[in-house]
Amino acid sequence: MLAGETARTIRDGFHILRHPAPKRSRNEEVAMRAAPRIPPLPESQWDPEIAEIFRRDGSSAPGAGRVLNIFRTLAHHPKLLKRWTVFGNHVLYKSTLPPRERELVILRIGWLCRSEYEFGQHTRIGRQAGLTDEEICRIPVGPDAAGWSEADADLLHAVDELHHDSRISDATWARLAERYDRKQMLDLVFAVGQYTLVSMALNSCGVELDPGVEGFPAGAAGRGC
Repeated sequence: MLAGETARTIRDGFHILRHPAPKRSRNEEVAMRAAPRIPPLPESQWDPEIAEIFRRDGSSAPGAGRVLNIFRTLAHHPKLLKRWTVFGNHVLYKSTLPPRERELVILRIGWLCRSEYEFGQHTRIGRQAGLTDEEICRIPVGPDAAGWSEADADLLHAVDELHHDSRISDATWARLAERYDRKQMLDLVFAVGQYTLVSMALNSCGVELDPGVEGFPAGAAGRGC
């Protein structure tokens, strides 16, 4: 059996390997919460281009007037930030996926990538989009957890397959295509890709949680809350 393999399941004629999110030692988890590798750029160092991006794109915490750490970190590379926010704003604000389903997808890939910052930010956004606290706590368990509708389970399977195989299986694609049109299918794939990229940047740069933002659900370790 492969190291870390939990089970081989047979679904719709396909053999699918299910792997849990990688476990980290306590020292590794503590290290991830150490000082950022790239600290947020202080406002005193913002040039006019950066200030305009933040003003135009609404990069601050709701009601706080404080630019979020992810944006202040990427402010070290203004041209990258400027171009990335165009795509990011499409995925988050102009996607053809219904908001609740979009956030279900984003939270699942955030969990699989072990990005606590992403999971924390989208816990707040997910609640606003209609996800319940119980559903958010169930996301780490995955698509086979009791309680998901078939539609939600299919979305979560798609995220897992993209994460593990870089491809949605034929069976999962066929079920999703019965409910979503081509634009929505593309938005699904690109949402997972966008937030995989974001997770890589957040984890590698050591971006810290913003004040007042919770991280992973208390006690969640692939078993729910």
